Amino acid sequence: MTSKSAAAAARATVHGHPRQGRGRELKKAIEGYWKGRVTADALRDTAAALRRTHWQQLADAGVHEVPTGDFSLYDHVLDTSVMVGAVPPRHRAAVEADALDGYFAMARGTQDVAPLEMTKWFDTNYHYLVPELGPDTVFTADSTKQVAELKEALALGLTARPVLVGPVTYLLLAKAAPGVAPGFEPLTLLDRLLPVYAEVLADLRAAGAAWVQLDEPALVQDRSPAELNAAGRAYRDLGGLADRPQLLVASYFDRLGEALPVLAKAPVEGLALDFTGPAAANLGDLAAAGGLPGKRLLAGVVNGRNVWINDFEKSLSTLGTLLGLADRVDVSTSCSLLHVPLDAAAERDIDPQILRWLAFARQKTAEVVTLARGLAQGTDTIAAELAANRADLASRAGSAITRDPAVRSRAAAVTAADGRRSQPYAQRAAAQRAHLGLPLLPTTTIGSFPQTTELRTARADLRAGRIDAAAYERRIEAEIREVVSFQEKAGIDVLVHGEPERNDMVQYFAEQLTGYLATQHGWVQSYGTRYVRPPILAGDISRPEPMTVRWTRYAQSVAGRPVKGMLTGPVTMLAWSFVRDDQPLGDTARQVALALRDEVNDLEAAGTSVIQVDEPALRETLPLRAADHAEYLAWATEAFRLSTSGVRPDTQIHTHMCYAEFGDVLRAIDDLDADVISLEAARSHMQVAAELAVAGYPREVGPGVYDIHSPRVPGADEAAALLRKGLEAIPAERLWVNPDCGLKTRGWSEVRASLENLVAAARTVRAEIPGEAS
Repeated sequence: MTSKSAAAAARATVHGHPRQGRGRELKKAIEGYWKGRVTADALRDTAAALRRTHWQQLADAGVHEVPTGDFSLYDHVLDTSVMVGAVPPRHRAAVEADALDGYFAMARGTQDVAPLEMTKWFDTNYHYLVPELGPDTVFTADSTKQVAELKEALALGLTARPVLVGPVTYLLLAKAAPGVAPGFEPLTLLDRLLPVYAEVLADLRAAGAAWVQLDEPALVQDRSPAELNAAGRAYRDLGGLADRPQLLVASYFDRLGEALPVLAKAPVEGLALDFTGPAAANLGDLAAAGGLPGKRLLAGVVNGRNVWINDFEKSLSTLGTLLGLADRVDVSTSCSLLHVPLDAAAERDIDPQILRWLAFARQKTAEVVTLARGLAQGTDTIAAELAANRADLASRAGSAITRDPAVRSRAAAVTAADGRRSQPYAQRAAAQRAHLGLPLLPTTTIGSFPQTTELRTARADLRAGRIDAAAYERRIEAEIREVVSFQEKAGIDVLVHGEPERNDMVQYFAEQLTGYLATQHGWVQSYGTRYVRPPILAGDISRPEPMTVRWTRYAQSVAGRPVKGMLTGPVTMLAWSFVRDDQPLGDTARQVALALRDEVNDLEAAGTSVIQVDEPALRETLPLRAADHAEYLAWATEAFRLSTSGVRPDTQIHTHMCYAEFGDVLRAIDDLDADVISLEAARSHMQVAAELAVAGYPREVGPGVYDIHSPRVPGADEAAALLRKGLEAIPAERLWVNPDCGLKTRGWSEVRASLENLVAAARTVRAEIPGEAS
């Protein structure tokens, strides 16, 4: 096919769509179901209505092929586990009794049964449920969900493309089930899994699917020859099936690298490639590999992960080059739009000029359609859109919000000494123990306490003018007194104020820093029914005034024990925001670090002896390719140290990380030079404690003994057992006792019982240590 005919064939599509609905209807329906206020049928009706709305909006915008199967009641990887019958033995009875309740039991656990482990989806802030597999796993096909959703879209008269997690990525994301002997690799189950995928593909073809998309993002990571061979074998087998639809294998988030020729040679009809950010290297790699003769290419030129408008001229240039490299080129987003908010037009409080710099899911869909039209019909047909795009890009580049000379001057003056504590850890630890006087196995929490309806109402009343600032502050003070009183009665050693004034651990700070924009409706799914509103980092960052000192000082004034100051670290401030794309991330991180350094110093000056600077995103922001790790970790750890190194030796600096694979960043964790680190460990059965021990980590550690992402209340015996397991790796003088993460999403009844059990466990295990009294 010539370039001209390839251009004429160009169509618009997207990889996936946000699930929640304009008013977060899905979240409300699911949580209503959990509380018994919404029936199963009503929940299913809400989900079906949302799917119809999303598909119709895509079609009305000009999308030629809508994705199906990407919609989920909780998580698409969990949906895949259901599709292939990989239900853990402990959940089978629940699934057999009621498929919907069993599904949620796998996601959230029950009082008697632990949920699946949860971790980050590649380098995003989306969490997926980790499949548990073993040598005895038997896969069975269940295409009910995928077929039903395809038929729903076809019944609307739409062209639809089912989207599935590919078999290689599914196995590479999986873990050995509890009790499986060390050394088991889930990828060894590939030959057992492929017939199940073949059956699902046949079912989808019978239901009317012309194309099926198989997502293989794991192939953009560094992969061994054996793993690449497995991918080649998988798609030779699936491509060789007689009874199947046409196959489109998709990758995103980074360049395919050595996996590109493997997939290019496979007997599949198309590839979907990301051409944004680091994945822009796919363009040169594709040309070097000889292109995709005879195949369809889905060109991901619109960034599905960030909120800035597309550069149309740059994208059209990329698309023009691609026309000579494939039989047919269609235009798409780089990945699913799951990772961005729904509609920028809903924002009323952002300056209209700045709003023109932003593109959420609806706007990105329009960008894809515009680019496809320009590619197929010529740029003259989109002349007005090109002119407006050029003007908006120029407006952003020239805006005063993006550059503050004072901020840039301060950042440029930073020296290496600014990022180092005045004494080494061993000397600091001795000073801190003398100053704080804590027992062995000290207990604490991660920071937040339940965000009650009353607290949310108080914030809404303040915004609406129904109460004044003084009344709001009285309400927050009352909540802090309650939180402090409970902790002291429960016997917790290092207290927190509970963060009742905070709407979100990033947004709260972003609203008080220059350079950030806050949204009102920019909700993005983090996991399950947990949605966040990532702020938008648009310009240079500074801190006009203290952000947390007032409430931390108040909490200490009503407490008889140390109260931690609580801040969000610079890497997490970037990772959980939509960051600017017009300067290196390391430059932005240094600006945020300097603003936080001012806050840390002010907390210490106000009498705070323990300060926690959370960095849960340190691991998730790690580049997907090992060659890019060193540069990232250098600026990431420098930013943390810059935030925290201006304090006295006897001020104890904590940090916190959760729900990630820490093995790749153990050295970086050491380089943070924090005095205490708390980590998720309950669902992973203290794995991280053993990893830290093997790595020789020398500082204090709090591996979590309470999984706060499940509604179940762990018993004191269960927490004690985890604590003893932690002691096998970390000596008692360096071990803390705490939950996995903050408690804002839990109810007070769960929190009270769980923390009382946590303290009881600490006392029990403390009494077992020679020379220690209960």
